[in-house]
Amino acid sequence: MAKRDYYEVLGLAKNASEEDIKKAYRKLAMKYHPDRNQGDDAKKAEEKFKEAKEAYEMLSDSQKRAAYDQYGHAGVDPNMGAGRGPGPEGFGGFAEAFGDIFGDLFGQAGGGARRGPGGQQVYRGGDLSYTMEITLEEAANGKETQIRIPSWESCDTCHGSGAKPGTSPKTCPSCGGSGTVHLRQGFFSIQQTCPHCHGSGRIIPEPCPTCSGAGKLRKQKTLEVKIPAGINEGMRIRSAGNGEPGTNGGPPGDLYIEIRIKPHEIFERDGDDLHCSVPVGMTLAALGGAVEVPTLGGKAEIELPEGTQHGKTFRLRGKGVKGLRSSYPGDLYCHIAVETPVKLTEHQRKLLKELDESFKKSGDRHSPNAKSFTDRIKDLFK
Repeated sequence: MAKRDYYEVLGLAKNASEEDIKKAYRKLAMKYHPDRNQGDDAKKAEEKFKEAKEAYEMLSDSQKRAAYDQYGHAGVDPNMGAGRGPGPEGFGGFAEAFGDIFGDLFGQAGGGARRGPGGQQVYRGGDLSYTMEITLEEAANGKETQIRIPSWESCDTCHGSGAKPGTSPKTCPSCGGSGTVHLRQGFFSIQQTCPHCHGSGRIIPEPCPTCSGAGKLRKQKTLEVKIPAGINEGMRIRSAGNGEPGTNGGPPGDLYIEIRIKPHEIFERDGDDLHCSVPVGMTLAALGGAVEVPTLGGKAEIELPEGTQHGKTFRLRGKGVKGLRSSYPGDLYCHIAVETPVKLTEHQRKLLKELDESFKKSGDRHSPNAKSFTDRIKDLFK
């Protein structure tokens, strides 16, 4: 059977660009891949796949494409592409070509690599993490500050080339400048980063004495950071482009600033709400009265009713923190802690004993918790 025109196989015109050829082959490769076609259609799909692969191999190579455009099938090696049988060499070519297609599709997800204009592997720089500790007040009100982070600057000696002045980098002989090599193992062809140039596609015979061939020097950079009001513990601020630099012209990574809030002497934060303990004397708790309590914005006053018990909680609306995603600020919860007096004088001790005697004569009616506790004890021994 006569071979079909390669452009017809890929559904392209003769003036198709390299990118058009690649896209057309990717589409056909996905459609007719053997893993996607089983049963009665498997044989036909396999032939279609081989036909598309052969067309792609010829038209993606500029020299082979020129010969094909001038002489047709007679102008190219008949042993290439579909002329290979299903032996190890044929399957190795399939794995290599298909690996390139899937490398373009999924390369970035598998480590941030993609092809640059010169065919070299281009890698996105790694992300950096920075932990910033701030106060509760700064978290509630926001803050503008500066931090020092590591960065890289182009080497002035070699102007970023990495080579000693008067010399220049050379194309890596192992990968031909692509930054990747293909290792064939049995039926499979595996693509990996070139071990000699580490993916850069070039080697430096005489490295720059200043940067040791890196082409860049590590520096410290001052960065302006704005902490938004309402940020909470563990939240991260992303600073785009301030991470590690990319390789072979790849984009830099990002800097993530993770927030840690210092423990506060008075308040504990729970989301947008604040909690604090308010110590009061037992006489004020018993008689009632006004007590001053702290807030993040200053001071407030709560009115204790007569007979306020230890642990009683008072809620001050709107005295908490307005979170990043909140429409209104949270509340402040004041937990009353009744304090027992210490280091009493003889006169004070005498007065307390008289007070205690008066309570006993009245049948503990002034101590509701003690009364209920006494009743429970009596019930145990009935």
